[in-house]
Amino acid sequence: MEVILREDVPKLGRPGDVVKVKDGYARNFLLPRGLAVEANQRNLRAFEHERRLALRRREAKKQLALRYKEQIESSPLVIKARAGEEGKLFGSVTNIDIERALRERGIEVDRRKIILPEPIKQLGEAVVPVRLDPEVEATLKLEVVPA
Repeated sequence: MEVILREDVPKLGRPGDVVKVKDGYARNFLLPRGLAVEANQRNLRAFEHERRLALRRREAKKQLALRYKEQIESSPLVIKARAGEEGKLFGSVTNIDIERALRERGIEVDRRKIILPEPIKQLGEAVVPVRLDPEVEATLKLEVVPA
């Protein structure tokens, strides 16, 4: 039986692949769990339509990410933090603080996309990578200044 995979199935294929499997495997495992649909003409046409829509959505999301990348890289982001002697911060600057500062600029970025290996605990400048899309990564110049 030929089926169209809807999800990633280990050792079988990725979403969208048309694969030939044994009838029992398809009827008893793949179809009931919603991992695949039967590969008939109607389902093939519907899947092609869904794939085209997904490509358009992905392209629009990538364009938005490129626009955000330009905004992020255009000027450094300044974050004010309380600091003691010798530039050591009381507390630290985390990806949540960076997310808030970007949101004030009008840039919506999920904090999990801000790649900060460890919190910033010193005054000064830092370079923080921001993964906006699987194909788009911005470099954020960050300045931590005393409040």
